[in-house]
Amino acid sequence: MKRIPAQLEPERYELTAPPSYVFESDRREFFKLLGAGMLVFSTLRRASGQESGRGGAKRGESLPQEIDAWLHIGENGRVTVYTGKVEVGQNIRTSLTQAVSEELRLPSEKIDLVMGDTQLTPFDMGTFGSRTTPTMNLQLRKVASAARDLLIGLAAEQWHVDSKILIARDGKVTDPQGKRSAEYAALVKGQQLTKSVPAEDPLIPANNWTVLGQSAPKIDGREFVTGQHRYPSDQRLPEMWHGKVLRPVSFRATLVSVDLSKAEQMGTVAVRDGNFVGVAAPNFALAKAALDAIKAEWKEEPQPSSKELFEYLRKNTKGAGADSDERQELGNVDQALTSAAHRLKQTYTVSYIAHVPLEPRAALATWDGGDLTVWTGTQRPFGVRGELAEALRMPEDRVRVLMPDTGSAYGGKHSGETAIEAARLARAAKRPVRVTWTREEEFTWAYFRPAGVIDVGSGVAADGTITAWEFHNYNSGSAGIRTYYEIPNQRVVFHETKSPLRQGSYRALAATANHFARESHMDELAHELKMDPLEFRMKNLKNERLRAVFQAAAEKFGWSKRQRTPGRGFGMGGGFEKLGNVATFAEVNVDHMSGEVEVVRVVSAFECGAIVNPDNLRNQIEGANVQGLGGALFEAIQFENGKILNGRMSRYRVPRFSDLPAIETVLIDRKDIPSAGAGECPLIGLAPAIANAIYDATGVRLRSLPLVPSGLKMS
Repeated sequence: MKRIPAQLEPERYELTAPPSYVFESDRREFFKLLGAGMLVFSTLRRASGQESGRGGAKRGESLPQEIDAWLHIGENGRVTVYTGKVEVGQNIRTSLTQAVSEELRLPSEKIDLVMGDTQLTPFDMGTFGSRTTPTMNLQLRKVASAARDLLIGLAAEQWHVDSKILIARDGKVTDPQGKRSAEYAALVKGQQLTKSVPAEDPLIPANNWTVLGQSAPKIDGREFVTGQHRYPSDQRLPEMWHGKVLRPVSFRATLVSVDLSKAEQMGTVAVRDGNFVGVAAPNFALAKAALDAIKAEWKEEPQPSSKELFEYLRKNTKGAGADSDERQELGNVDQALTSAAHRLKQTYTVSYIAHVPLEPRAALATWDGGDLTVWTGTQRPFGVRGELAEALRMPEDRVRVLMPDTGSAYGGKHSGETAIEAARLARAAKRPVRVTWTREEEFTWAYFRPAGVIDVGSGVAADGTITAWEFHNYNSGSAGIRTYYEIPNQRVVFHETKSPLRQGSYRALAATANHFARESHMDELAHELKMDPLEFRMKNLKNERLRAVFQAAAEKFGWSKRQRTPGRGFGMGGGFEKLGNVATFAEVNVDHMSGEVEVVRVVSAFECGAIVNPDNLRNQIEGANVQGLGGALFEAIQFENGKILNGRMSRYRVPRFSDLPAIETVLIDRKDIPSAGAGECPLIGLAPAIANAIYDATGVRLRSLPLVPSGLKMS
């Protein structure tokens, strides 16, 4: 077994899992060296987007039908589970461990997860879209259930008894009649066994859960709160150098000429590859000094500014109603609008915002001959592996990407630019190189949540029934674009637009923008009809799950008992996204003299099927509301002619402790519905709830996010 001659500090793996620096040997070879028993499970079915961790299918080819090596039982009794999903602060390491513990009937503390390692884990498209709970949680439950059945079968064979009388519990199989038991490790000792996971494996129903459905402590929580955990930016190797990259003077600027001589004279390695220019040095200070010594000439091009953003988006659609548009039609919208008793048309806008992860992008790269290993913080380890292979013109099976548990992402770490930078510099320097972006680089060169313009037109009958709905979204995206209200005539269109800034995924994607526009418009219609906003929604909403969260939040909030006083307002917003249902109610105070808006109280009711971990679910909902305050109230990227104007924390305001309202959460546990994710949906109801509450307090209707970046203008 050949190893990279170093340990990352302080990488911790039990003997049941290969150390992170094992490079050439795969899991099976490692376990053979240990002499441990192994249970290997594979799912015999077609599954798009899945392949083995090493030597899997390449793009454009059919993917293997078998996915092996999800789970290993070692002779020491510990179980190692492999998943391509990654931990970015959402605590799925804990919830996935609970899933295995539940079905395998093994204490959670005896289970180790290897996550996001492209050499050791099955292929995974990425950790996004709130898909971990409905897909990977279910997959690992099936694997663990099959393992439990096999262990029971082994015991039955050894004891010559009917397997139906045996019980698996606490890491051992017991024969109640014969009064004997065997540890899982003893049953598999010296054997390598394979089994297919049945496509339809009976799982423990939610009503019978004993581990799932409970609030389990965060795995490795002590390491995080004491600072012992090593994030991607903490990874080290012996003889490691530090890398810095020369950034263009503006977006889309192209490099005309560059002089690297002064940087090279400082004892550093300087690299140019097309528009890429970087340096590597023994320490960070020298790398920065060498970068500053580089003389470069750039060619710039004129670009729009944030002041003209929304006009620009309208005028720069791709194809002007052509194939790039996503259009959904129902009934006859034009006729319904003409015959409606009440009609309303409004425009809502959403600014670009930054992800502001706690940890900026970082990557450590090292080469061993023609093999590349990179440790980086990414939601898509396999995607980054592909990007590295493409950028460096090498086979994917010579690239390994590892993802240490990372300091947040919020949809902002899908791409592998930092990994590519580190790999290029490491190849030139012939030693490990780590690149860690500064906060300014993170603000400027990462992608943003898309800005958007949304036009909404509606028609309503005299009794408050919505009869027509027209919804056009320019640029921000189609997630959550379909209305969940019962409307017979609908026209919903997403117009793809040329974006002046680099844009990409953000927590809840475009569902935040689309729900803001829709739920604000619903409030405007209710006031137009002089109806209570909750009553108006219930009149036009038949989905029982959505009705349930609105009713639960209203009851907890005390909607029917709210007390009106000057400057005090109440509002609501809610909807459906990523298989979850949410309703959020907000109370605000507005100082009419200063224009200061204070969010006093937020109540969210949330339902996502059977609850896996109540405390973690509550944390997700509260965290979404805290983060959502920024985009609702004051977060916005300002830019002009290809330059970010507020690309640092001192100029870009995120929520502070002083901004936080009292947050209350109502969890609706539907054990009759499969579990869904909760990382994104809770975010979507807050912005419209605050906007509607501000209107209730002041009579001022705000239709642009952020709502009050500089306080409320009353005139």
